[in-house]
Amino acid sequence: MLAPAMDLLNDLFRSPSWEAMRVGLHLAFGLALLFWLWQALRLRAAVPLRHLARPRAWLRPAVALLMLALLAILVYQATWQLGGTARPRFIAFMQSHDRRQFNPAHWIQRGRILDRRGRVLAESRNRAGAAERVYPYGPAFAHVVGYADARFGLSGIEASANRALNGATLRSLGDWGELGRQVLTQSKRPRGQDLVTTLDAELQQLAVERIAAAKPFGRGAVAMLRPADGAVLVLASVPSFDPNRLQPDLFTGAEATNLLLNRATQGQYPPGSAFKVVLAAQALEMGFKGRLSCPAEGYTTSDRYRPIRDHEYYEARRAGRTWAGHGPLDLSAALAKSSNVFFAQLAILGGHQAFASTGQRFHFNRSIAFVGGAPQLQAARLEPIPERDRYGLAQAAIGQGRVTATPAYMALVAAAIANDGIALRPRLLRDSAPEALARFMSAESARRLRAMLRRAVSEGTARGIDSAGLEIAGKTGTAENPQGASHSWFIGFAPASAPRLAVAVLVEHGGYGSTVAAPIARDLLLKAAEQGL
Repeated sequence: MLAPAMDLLNDLFRSPSWEAMRVGLHLAFGLALLFWLWQALRLRAAVPLRHLARPRAWLRPAVALLMLALLAILVYQATWQLGGTARPRFIAFMQSHDRRQFNPAHWIQRGRILDRRGRVLAESRNRAGAAERVYPYGPAFAHVVGYADARFGLSGIEASANRALNGATLRSLGDWGELGRQVLTQSKRPRGQDLVTTLDAELQQLAVERIAAAKPFGRGAVAMLRPADGAVLVLASVPSFDPNRLQPDLFTGAEATNLLLNRATQGQYPPGSAFKVVLAAQALEMGFKGRLSCPAEGYTTSDRYRPIRDHEYYEARRAGRTWAGHGPLDLSAALAKSSNVFFAQLAILGGHQAFASTGQRFHFNRSIAFVGGAPQLQAARLEPIPERDRYGLAQAAIGQGRVTATPAYMALVAAAIANDGIALRPRLLRDSAPEALARFMSAESARRLRAMLRRAVSEGTARGIDSAGLEIAGKTGTAENPQGASHSWFIGFAPASAPRLAVAVLVEHGGYGSTVAAPIARDLLLKAAEQGL
């Protein structure tokens, strides 16, 4: 009942007759107040009060305190009307919880949100006396840019940068001058600050289109960032929602979780073979230099468990052939061939403690804040693996079992390899300063791993995307999951010799990483190269 009543009230406030009605109500209130004062004065003059007892000693101070409290409330109200943009917390509260059309918080012309080239991702337009938020790219940026709505609140950059967008972050003489103008003129249309993001509209749209077109369901995520400074160019999640058309069903209907989930930063998936880069980094840090035998029959830690085998074994069996196995492999060849048998053995050689230490170094089981504190991405999750569970350790080593990861985190891992082992916090605003997150591995290990990942593209499972001039390095992943077909992964960076961009692509139920996710990553890197990135 409350929502329809509020909608009717807002319709009244938007109607052409409201201005005349408001003036009439103000006049009526003023006349009523004058009449009350006139009657009070007449009553005082007509009735002698000398026979009344003197008021008690405490009454006058109490009345004085009450008058001071009322005066303070009036002063506070005046500061809101004249310089309300200096009270960001109050503005945010009013925007989120007061849907009335005449609420001054809804009159604020929030600053625009722009991509790195100045293309508008969000802006305010006047509609029937209110500042309506408009999102020209619709669902493409919904999860990362978010929405600002009087009824449904704030999300994304709209929430994390709310103070600046409302004009409450006064950083220059021009900002203070604008606030002064609002105070002197009692402007009811204060304007916030424009924000330039690191996002690229063309790359984001391409990522969304390619994920949406992927079979069978068109669901997945892409994250692309600059390893050197953490600037995020793409943060796409599909499917999405249209922030221009928010309805209650979006938040309560059967599809709410599916559409609102930011798969890039919050979607936890088994990473499959893409996770082998973490084990490779661990082996390099521990000084591993040997070879491991990788027979066709695979590897298991106990006869109670089925052997962990390489994908070539299953391909040969489906074709009615016999496969001889990889034989002895070193780390570089095992990474290029994506040998499950090799990495399962490698994890057992390292042991549980080494794997746990690697997880701490790589920030497993943590929430990683973007520069500025929000939003946040979830790192890889690793459930505790008991010392007696050697098979669980072997499974985790190939990105299955107890380990899951978000696409944005896997992009961060790729970026750390590209940046001499140092992971920088991701950042979304152009003017924010880069911040180091952690050292995931030594510079020497990162250098050697870059060469191995380049080989994985030039000779290994990702050779189908090797493109002249790009020098892509990376790792495919085909992750089994109990809900259907395997998830398709690719993580990597380019150019391998001097990395400038890192990327992670996930396609839900997409199948082989080499045939689905990897080509999407290649096309994004090609588009970035055309732009000079």
